[in-house]
Amino acid sequence: MEFDWRSLALLALFALPWDSWGAQRDPVTSVMWDYYHERLLDGAEFVFDEQVKLLAPPFAEDARQVPIEVDARALPGEVVRMLAWAELNPIPQIFDFQPGNEVVPRLAIRIRVEQATPIRVAVLTRDGLWHVGSTHIEAAGGGCSAPSVVRSQPGWEERLGDVFGKRFALADSSRLRLQIAHPMDNGLISGIPEFFLNQAVLRDAAGKTLATLELFSAVSENPSIGLEVKGVGETQLWLRDNNGNEFEAAL
Repeated sequence: MEFDWRSLALLALFALPWDSWGAQRDPVTSVMWDYYHERLLDGAEFVFDEQVKLLAPPFAEDARQVPIEVDARALPGEVVRMLAWAELNPIPQIFDFQPGNEVVPRLAIRIRVEQATPIRVAVLTRDGLWHVGSTHIEAAGGGCSAPSVVRSQPGWEERLGDVFGKRFALADSSRLRLQIAHPMDNGLISGIPEFFLNQAVLRDAAGKTLATLELFSAVSENPSIGLEVKGVGETQLWLRDNNGNEFEAAL
């Protein structure tokens, strides 16, 4: 009997794991990835990439203040943009970060989490490919719809926009850690409209733009931000909220 090599090849093909066909296995369980891929990345080419580190606690002890850190230093290509979102939040987008050549592609920030959710960061390299890092946070819930702690404190308006920060010298760079006094109202509390910081620009002493950061109201009140700048020169931070208030600080 003649051996049918074509049948054997067909059986071997169907025996391959499903992601060997070119599809990618999502590292977290998600029902929303396809939606955000189209909405935020315009359906562009991407890869789930373990080189993009997205660090977050496995459980949100305080759903109003959840620390996350994105680290894309391991990517071989030049990073031009970083987008982050929480898929099941009522306001999913967290930030849109565009680091220049003098800024390390690494960002730490605190966010609100309304319920257990996948967290994503998509990192765009100069070649046009999105590298997606993923993690999952468990949460008891309510971080986005909880009343503001800032607004319950007397005299909070007088401290609006105050920047508290420190610069830590590293071997060939500087780590900036700062906190901005702001309620970051997301509009989900009855009678309180959106009022949040939505723009930040980091400049050097000569006024040259080093990085831009667009923030969304998923960021926690009194937001904490961590950045890393190459070199040790002085930097200036400019901030603006959606009501047009502007703030500046030297770091």
